[in-house]
Amino acid sequence: MLIRPCLRLLRVTLAAASLLRAECSAGLFSRPTPRPRSQAPGSLKCFLGVLKMEMTEMTGMSLKRGCLAIEDDDSVAPAEETKKQKVSEFCLTQRQGELQNDCLPNRENEPGPPEPASAERGKMTSDDQLEEEEEAEEDGLSEEGEEEEEAESFADMMKHGLTELDVGITKFVSSHQGFSGILKERYSDFVVHEIGKDGQISHLDDLSIPVDEEDPPEDVFTVLTSEEKQQLEELQLFKNKEASVAIEVIEDTKEKRTIIHQAIKSLYPGLETKTEDREGRKYIVAYHAAGKKALANPRKHSWPKSRGSYCHFVLYKENKDTMDAINVLSKYLRVKPNIFSYMGTKDKRAITVQEIAVLKITAQRLAHLNKCLMNFKLGNFSYQKNPLKLGELQGNHFTVVLRNITGTDDQVQQAMNSLKEIGFINYYGMQRFGTTAVPTYQVGRAILQNSWTEVMDLILKPRSGAEKGYLVKCREEWAKTKDPAAALRKLPVKRCVEGQLLRGLSKYGMKNIVSAFGIIPRNNRLMYIHSYQSYVWNNMVSKRIEDYGLKPVPGDLVLKGATATYIEDEDVNNYSIHDVVMPLPGFDVIYPKHKISEAYREMLTADNLDIDNMRHKIRDYSLSGAYRKIIIRPQNVSWEVVAYDDPKIPLFNTDVDNLEGKPPPVFASEGKYRALKMDFSLPPSTYATMAIREVLKMDTSIKNQTQMNTTWLR
Repeated sequence: MLIRPCLRLLRVTLAAASLLRAECSAGLFSRPTPRPRSQAPGSLKCFLGVLKMEMTEMTGMSLKRGCLAIEDDDSVAPAEETKKQKVSEFCLTQRQGELQNDCLPNRENEPGPPEPASAERGKMTSDDQLEEEEEAEEDGLSEEGEEEEEAESFADMMKHGLTELDVGITKFVSSHQGFSGILKERYSDFVVHEIGKDGQISHLDDLSIPVDEEDPPEDVFTVLTSEEKQQLEELQLFKNKEASVAIEVIEDTKEKRTIIHQAIKSLYPGLETKTEDREGRKYIVAYHAAGKKALANPRKHSWPKSRGSYCHFVLYKENKDTMDAINVLSKYLRVKPNIFSYMGTKDKRAITVQEIAVLKITAQRLAHLNKCLMNFKLGNFSYQKNPLKLGELQGNHFTVVLRNITGTDDQVQQAMNSLKEIGFINYYGMQRFGTTAVPTYQVGRAILQNSWTEVMDLILKPRSGAEKGYLVKCREEWAKTKDPAAALRKLPVKRCVEGQLLRGLSKYGMKNIVSAFGIIPRNNRLMYIHSYQSYVWNNMVSKRIEDYGLKPVPGDLVLKGATATYIEDEDVNNYSIHDVVMPLPGFDVIYPKHKISEAYREMLTADNLDIDNMRHKIRDYSLSGAYRKIIIRPQNVSWEVVAYDDPKIPLFNTDVDNLEGKPPPVFASEGKYRALKMDFSLPPSTYATMAIREVLKMDTSIKNQTQMNTTWLR
């Protein structure tokens, strides 16, 4: 019975040997230093995935999705860019030697098997246990399943995604001939620099720490052992039954005691300290002074009155969205994420530079994270009186590389001149509508229709296309049993929308979907209805341009201050197409005085919605509406076409490259490939991908781009 599987395994093993010989002869293993696991050659990585498949198929499991992910990740993110771990291997090694372990979270914070339930925890209700699990996840303390998310094939995820046509993106403003190019072939090809409220572009160009006599000495980061730090963190997070932690002072001097006091107070917000004599020995005793609220509200008395309460800094991050980045920072600083503030969120698949503010955390502590975190860099520190607020930014500056372009120099010149002089249609980009086979606007439409069973089904039902394995199992369980508790048990990570909704259904029951849905954070819930508004707006703008072209006409809307007014016949020549706005549907907007107004009404009527009554019985879901310019003209536009041979080399320096003194890349006059490097600035809430779409005259959806990417890399 075992002969056939063994023969199969033997064949795979022989293939391995052959592959390794080929890799070695090609020079892939010529370096004496072992290659990090995350940087293994794509063919070898895919082989290892196949080997896993062959071995596990005998036990009835399949890892085919994992193999695809490994191969694709290697093609999209080459060796020098595949920095997917949050913590560098240097820091992980130092943990074992008890060096720099102040910058590492406790081992409990790492993914691993669940702890055995204590007798006390066994008495919890299932709802209490769910709440505790969710709280731990929101604190960034439970990251089970995240590795699976990282490993998921980007191209495979997008196979059943949306195209531009699906969300109303159909028109162009320019007449030049389009050409092809690959967008975000590497995430480092897409760099975003925030434009602050002072109009300056944010750059990370200074890693120095402001001189402050109030800062504790550097010794606070090394004076505690890893065991002491673990005990203190458990005390800080109320994870043990002890009321205090006592640390013996081995070298009993006043200076040593002072450093230990400073280390505990600065590294573990919420803990106080005192010195005690016990049997002739000196101990520093740490204890809670203000209960659980101390974690969210750092001690007031420990912060100098002369110093601004907020430390502002520039955050450079790679391949992480803003909220994920803040969760990582909060975990390593051992504070709640809500003490951070920012002016805008930035996408994951990019390098982004933005300003962040944090309440009563010193620049010294923040700068220390630079030694511990991979793909992050913090700098340009300053102390300010106020936090940052969403929407305060003036826009974003983009540096974008389109690789393997097919356009001639003349075509590129025409396209970029058109972008600079005319601009692009201000469509809501594809990221507004989700990345799966169930678009977010469909959920939003069901909410507005008050069709709560449909809302539940759209979020939870099985869907075509690749998804994380545990989500697939969760959806299958839901379809089979309609039991929220059973489906929830399939999710190792319950902070996702599906997990939150299932938790709500477990708590409130299937007959109270409204309350169950309300457990999802408000911003996530509103995302769905805003997606529907965006879907309507895209379709209406396409129709407006189809019917009336690129000139203002009587009945169009323009803004005077914050108020929308109609363009009258006699005023048409006073405006350009760049002044015209279109409404997102709502109860507090007016609609154009031409046939596009009727088009709005027809579209909403077809969706069983009343355009004259956009108030919802649940106040949160009442749409007031807004206005949005239909054409945007970018500022600070520049470009160049460069030739290159290696598709994996970076084509410009990042802020970190400049800090490290790396020379800018030098390009030959000819090469195997050509790339278009673009720079431009956009106002808030506009999509750079829509500007790029206008240049290329092609579908910029991730589905289309990953198909092109895969074809090119074959």
